Amino acid sequence: MEGPLAGAFFILNAMSVNAKQLLELLEPEVESLGYELIDVEYRAGGRDGLLRLYIDHAGGVGLDDCEKVSRQVSALLDVEDPVPGQYTLEVSSPGLDRKLRTPAHFAQFAGQEIRVELHESVPGRRRYRGELREADAERIVMQVDNEPVTLLLADIASARLVPVV
Repeated sequence: MEGPLAGAFFILNAMSVNAKQLLELLEPEVESLGYELIDVEYRAGGRDGLLRLYIDHAGGVGLDDCEKVSRQVSALLDVEDPVPGQYTLEVSSPGLDRKLRTPAHFAQFAGQEIRVELHESVPGRRRYRGELREADAERIVMQVDNEPVTLLLADIASARLVPVV
């Protein structure tokens, strides 16, 4: 997959909600308000369903920002109705351990410590933690145990910043 959806990670009910379509629907709406849509999570659950959006902004994200995006996205979801059944919509900041989803996310956080989990083991290893050295449209390079490690974005199941404490 290429473009802004490359390397996207979701917790979704594949039978009822298509992750790519949901991102394609919501991302322009969130961006029109001046925010970046970092990630989307959906958990089906009858009356306990949850649709969570993670947004970011250069000046940070506060409660007013989340409310603004929630109102706008809620109206769009009411019209388009892409999620069946009942669910709660939550809008949140990405947090200290924010997900890295796109090549731009990885490039933005070069020099910081990250943890990565792959879809499948690559040379006998599935989890990595180390400094993100560089990133491009297809791969990242990390410094792990004093060795450079190159991973393809297509192989990454999830990636997060490691919070600095």
